[in-house]
Amino acid sequence: MDVIEQMKEQSKAGWASFIPFENATGIAAAQLVSFARVSEGSHLLDVACGTGVVALTAAHHGVTAEGVDLTPELVERARENAQIARLNVKFTEGDVEALPFQDASFDFVLSQFGHMFGPRAALTTKELLRVLKPKGVIAFSTWPPDFFTGNLFQLLGKYSPPPPEGITSPVSWGKPDFIREQLGNSVKDLVFDSGQMRLPGLSPVHIRIFAERNIGPVKKLIGTLEPSPEKLQTFRAELESLILRYFEDNSMRQDFLMTRAIKL
Repeated sequence: MDVIEQMKEQSKAGWASFIPFENATGIAAAQLVSFARVSEGSHLLDVACGTGVVALTAAHHGVTAEGVDLTPELVERARENAQIARLNVKFTEGDVEALPFQDASFDFVLSQFGHMFGPRAALTTKELLRVLKPKGVIAFSTWPPDFFTGNLFQLLGKYSPPPPEGITSPVSWGKPDFIREQLGNSVKDLVFDSGQMRLPGLSPVHIRIFAERNIGPVKKLIGTLEPSPEKLQTFRAELESLILRYFEDNSMRQDFLMTRAIKL
């Protein structure tokens, strides 16, 4: 197994615990669907859909929605959510670098905090645009480097070995200049906006524990650091300090960037 495939297998397993985040990400999903100006009667794909919150939100607006994700447990939960909501939304297992759909299949291609984990940005971008119809809308939410989640990934990098050469950091997708470079002259009417999501918790320690149990990269790092108690303690203290900077009214603020453009 090559390095890329190994990373994908690790990611598939690591994100299986993400389900408890869906109540928070569901609120953010409504912001993205509104920002994308999703229209009734259109065909929409939710890429790296997780538990399906974007696709299901769009389906409430009279959209024919589908979702695709690498992690089987999340796809299973998305299907369960569709049944609970009594919505006819199809969810498929698939890789963001090789989407299992034909060219120009969708009027809208959206991704919320998902496609940015594709290891090679150029290949991910090519696939997102490939399955989008001409004059279709691409829109996504990502984490800027200067706010909580961007700082979290920088903290994780401090305690982790460097990624293999050629791998794109997820935080890169939080930079407008990087996004402009990726989309290039394949799109027009590129627009940016900001959104905010709040993660409830009674204290920074509560949120730190929640992150350790449910955020794939954090969970993985905890396992790596457990043989080194002092290093683990230092990491936890730094994580709690970071959370405290964004903690207020029994919740942690997470600011994100939204991007929208039209495919030429």
